[in-house]
Amino acid sequence: MATADDSRFYSEHDDRVGPKHRRKGRGPFRAPLYSDQISKQRHRGGHGGGGGGAGPRSRFEDDDGDIAMTDDLHDGGSQRRFAPYGRPQNRRNGRRGGKDARGDGGNNRGRGNRGGGGGSADGVDGGGGRKNWFKMMIPHGKKYEKQWLLSSLQNICAVPFQAIQYHTEGNRVQFYIDDSSTAYALVKVSRKITDKDGYKIAVLMNPCQPPSLPQQDLKLEDLEHLKQCMSKRFDGSQQALDLNNIRVDPDLASLNIEVALSRKNSMQAVIKIIEDNIPELVCLNLSNNRLYKLDDLADLVAKVPNLKILNLSHNDIRSERELDKLKGLRLVELSLQRNPLCDHFKDQADYISAIRERFPRLLKLDGHDLPPPIGFDLEVAPAVLPPCKPSYFGSEELKGLITCFLQQYYTIYDSANRQLLLDAYHDGATFSLIVPFSTQNPSRSSLGEYMKDSRNIKRVKDSTTRFRLLKHTRLNVVAFLNELPKTQHDIASFNVDVNTYTGSLLSFTVSGVFKEVDGTSRDSYRAFSRVFIAVSPGNGSMCIVNDEMFVRNATTEEIRRAFVAPAPTPSSSPVPTLSATQQEMLSAFSQQSGMNLEWSQKCLQDNDWNFERAGQIFTDLKVQGKIPDIAFIK
Repeated sequence: MATADDSRFYSEHDDRVGPKHRRKGRGPFRAPLYSDQISKQRHRGGHGGGGGGAGPRSRFEDDDGDIAMTDDLHDGGSQRRFAPYGRPQNRRNGRRGGKDARGDGGNNRGRGNRGGGGGSADGVDGGGGRKNWFKMMIPHGKKYEKQWLLSSLQNICAVPFQAIQYHTEGNRVQFYIDDSSTAYALVKVSRKITDKDGYKIAVLMNPCQPPSLPQQDLKLEDLEHLKQCMSKRFDGSQQALDLNNIRVDPDLASLNIEVALSRKNSMQAVIKIIEDNIPELVCLNLSNNRLYKLDDLADLVAKVPNLKILNLSHNDIRSERELDKLKGLRLVELSLQRNPLCDHFKDQADYISAIRERFPRLLKLDGHDLPPPIGFDLEVAPAVLPPCKPSYFGSEELKGLITCFLQQYYTIYDSANRQLLLDAYHDGATFSLIVPFSTQNPSRSSLGEYMKDSRNIKRVKDSTTRFRLLKHTRLNVVAFLNELPKTQHDIASFNVDVNTYTGSLLSFTVSGVFKEVDGTSRDSYRAFSRVFIAVSPGNGSMCIVNDEMFVRNATTEEIRRAFVAPAPTPSSSPVPTLSATQQEMLSAFSQQSGMNLEWSQKCLQDNDWNFERAGQIFTDLKVQGKIPDIAFIK
């Protein structure tokens, strides 16, 4: 009688109990137990995870739009043709357990929805689908010596296998298999082995949930066997190591040594052997190893610096972001075909771009040559970065004009009432605020007060929202500026670059540091960059038509240097900051005298900001012809 832990579909018995027995009816696998009718292996590409299906598409097209997929390193890989970037004919075809996802065109009933391949097993197989876990049971197997039993099964089993978590329970031997074709191959050898007492050994199978696999370091003797196995797979002439499907390597399987590179202990052991013995490795093949994350492989970056060729095909890497963990490798050739991530791209160009973003030196991808990379790589990084250039105004006239504008603008901006900024904006002005792209919750971000109004187009995809976040007309612009945190700007930190200047239009960028002086983020330091586009009404002043402000957190160095010096002009001029009254006086004097702002300010300062006396002195000097023409150039 089968216990509760036994198969729902098979009775536990052997030849001592009775003759061969067939279970009738339709179990989840819809297959007889002891019969030659058990279907052949379903994976045409072998058991190593390369089995077909509608899984990752080919990346590159032939002239006729198809491509014959071959892989010399793939166990028993039969050639198959795929339409590049093709989509399933219907949604069911792309699902697990669907017609094409079984890898046999729909004939694999052993992996149907009611069997172990449906939703009962977690994990992933090497072909990009879910792992199918099976508990294999040997009735009365406890009396057999482990090595003899596994060797006997392997000798007549058509597929190499790894007995995962071999153990006894009662009189039974139990272990796990994580591949349906391998499990079926083992069932086919049931009752084909006779022990010394003349009894035939039965092999039973039951689909199950994935077992809890302990992360145990390999024993010293196992590490030595692994090292010998890797040495057989190493080609010294090419500095190439072939670890394709190493989990079922005959040398290791015969000793029941588990080397699953998807587990941390196994990957670390392999990398340690590489580091100690072949650190100059150039080519590494890790195909068919059921890798789904690359965290443990990241050690290659520091320990195998000469690695140029990497084969990760026929694994289960689901996102190109996993490749970020290997970005330090200077790869020139990479293979990724038959990984789920390949299905994420609409066309070949997007695929190449995403991979080359991680590996800019790449010349070959999935066996196909790529266009030469465009770049300016420096083999040796400069010892120090060049110094930052000072402000660029283009002319002394613009320097005076912009300096005066910024002094006036930020004096008002840092005051208690920003409403006076209305005079600085055109009636149809627009304003936008941008903060760096972040996946962090805005309410938890230190830039939260700015982030909710950020128009960063990398984060804001909806066109309606983008338009709403754009502030139109000067009333809306200044009203929004009034809602932003109260600030104090460090004028000494300002750097100005004039981008465009014509007789009636001026575009310039100002960057610097400020701190917040009120609210929950008081004394928080921010860095900013602001692009102003302004027109000149013709009276020596500026009127802003477009204002774009970018805000981020200040760096440690920016904070250290902020507010440590008196506040000069952005060009480090010794001219002090003007008060609001002086700014109004300067604007009026420039308009009435016809002189530019710089000369008007000089005249007022020389006369202690006495408007009438400065005007009289100006008139006298002009009559005498002692004022140079440059004073009137605007």
